[in-house]
Amino acid sequence: MNQNLSAPILPIPVLDHVVVNVRDRLDTGQDCYERLGFTLTPRGYHSLGSMNHLAMFGTHYLELIAAGPNQRSDILDAPMGLNGLVFATESCARTYDALTQSGVQMRSAQQFSRPVALESGPEDATFRTTHFPYAPFGRLYFCEHLTRDLVWRDEWRRHRNGAIGISHFVIAARDSRPLAELFTRSFGAAAVRPLKNGYRLLSELVNIDMITPDEVETQFGTESADSRDTYMAALCLRVSSLETTRQALKHVPHEHRGDSVVVAPNDAMGTILAFHE
Repeated sequence: MNQNLSAPILPIPVLDHVVVNVRDRLDTGQDCYERLGFTLTPRGYHSLGSMNHLAMFGTHYLELIAAGPNQRSDILDAPMGLNGLVFATESCARTYDALTQSGVQMRSAQQFSRPVALESGPEDATFRTTHFPYAPFGRLYFCEHLTRDLVWRDEWRRHRNGAIGISHFVIAARDSRPLAELFTRSFGAAAVRPLKNGYRLLSELVNIDMITPDEVETQFGTESADSRDTYMAALCLRVSSLETTRQALKHVPHEHRGDSVVVAPNDAMGTILAFHE
């Protein structure tokens, strides 16, 4: 059997976290997601100038990100809502090398940190990231955790709404072929499958669906006010009990749709949230 020994070993698509951009309204975002039943980590302050709260799950997390005045124009100038899809890597350097060999023009890795308050005193959680080419619909990148024990802590992984993890990340695209082609170059042809009105990137636990805006409205019964041709639209979250979710959301507008409970973008900082067992 012939084997191309010079071919790069492509990364496996594994979700690290997703990012909801709340721009300069982190207090509002924190209040909103706590009312939605999420347990949020204490506020973090990145060395890059951004601020965040996290909703931790077993192996991935949801991040609310914001920036102060005159900091992080990539956050402040972007629309409110889903703004980041982040894949896990054990080595940004190896991922960068493999993808650039595959023809993807990645940005060089950068390292940053944020303090984490512990009973024993503050310690710095440290990260490295390498980004895909700039995309107007949001940020795509890989994240390497140098201090995983400071991020994944059991006291932050239990949520009043019963959420135990993300099952689907949904991108609305009038033409999803360019994004599907990028993912094919990055992860291999076997990782991308055709869907009705789009494509799916098969990830280890979380599928990334690229479907038309009309299909988003059909699936979730609501649409975003986003007018871009491509935008990050929705998160589907697996829960331990929908009854637990309904109780947690009794003071938040929501709709029962099939086997899911759906929260519209206006009630989740610009993001469609769908909870299901």
